[in-house]
Amino acid sequence: MSVLEIILIVLAIIAVTIVILASMALKKVNQYEKGLVERFNAYEKTVEPGLRILTPFVEKLYRVNMREQIIDVPPQAIITEDNVVVTIDAVIYYQVIDAKRALYEIEDFELAIVKLAQTTLRNIVGEMSLDVALTSREKINVDLRNVLDQATDKWGTKVTRIELQRIDPPQDIQTAMHKQKTAEQERRQLRLLATGRKEAAEQEKQAAILKAQGEKQSSILNAEGQARSVELIAEAQAKAIKLVSEAANQHFKDNAQLNKKLDIIRDTFAQQTKIIVPSNSDVLNVLGLEATNTTVMPIKTKQNQTNNNNEQS
Repeated sequence: MSVLEIILIVLAIIAVTIVILASMALKKVNQYEKGLVERFNAYEKTVEPGLRILTPFVEKLYRVNMREQIIDVPPQAIITEDNVVVTIDAVIYYQVIDAKRALYEIEDFELAIVKLAQTTLRNIVGEMSLDVALTSREKINVDLRNVLDQATDKWGTKVTRIELQRIDPPQDIQTAMHKQKTAEQERRQLRLLATGRKEAAEQEKQAAILKAQGEKQSSILNAEGQARSVELIAEAQAKAIKLVSEAANQHFKDNAQLNKKLDIIRDTFAQQTKIIVPSNSDVLNVLGLEATNTTVMPIKTKQNQTNNNNEQS
């Protein structure tokens, strides 16, 4: 080989070496991560997201995901307090708070938290009856989260949320529960039907009472109207009788005056006082005279003369 070829080969090797060393020295930390730098396998520092330069063969970079993450807890069979086997699985949400402790305090965080969740679930649900477990999802979630959050605090993580995906009793228990639920719904339906009929009967009773009260009130009003009508008729009749009585009294009073005047005439004639009046004059005209010595003589009218002549003949 010529000297030129040897030089070119050496330069190529140097270039490749430089590229390899550069790739080992330049490290990128993503925005959702934090980097842990080790020098000779010992913790050196924690670096923020961005491009970082390390010393090749001396320093190493470990990336830790700081986002909230999900762990699926596999289904497991748990015996309740009343000896019923139920199958429960859950989902755990957690987030790394301290990257250094999350890397160095636990070897396999996800496996550890899954095993801890399964153990805690057995303890919590094992102290409950089946009915309580089926209706206490929120309580189980809170109790499990408190235990896991306290246990994982030293690992630099925080359990943010736990959700039970299902609580499945055995198939025969599910069938019995379904029948019980069906019977309960039928009983509730019958109760509602009976309540509806009772309410309908009560409403009919109230309607009958209101109708009777209305008829009673109507009868009272009719009676009051008739009484008022009779009262008005009686008042009208009384007024009519009063008017007739007043007219009769006036008439009898006039007759009494006439009788009084006739008595005066009689007394006058008894004293042989002569008063001359027309034969067809009303006696009332005579009563208006005041003279006591006046001679009253009857005046012959044409009819009287005719009557006299007839008598003479």
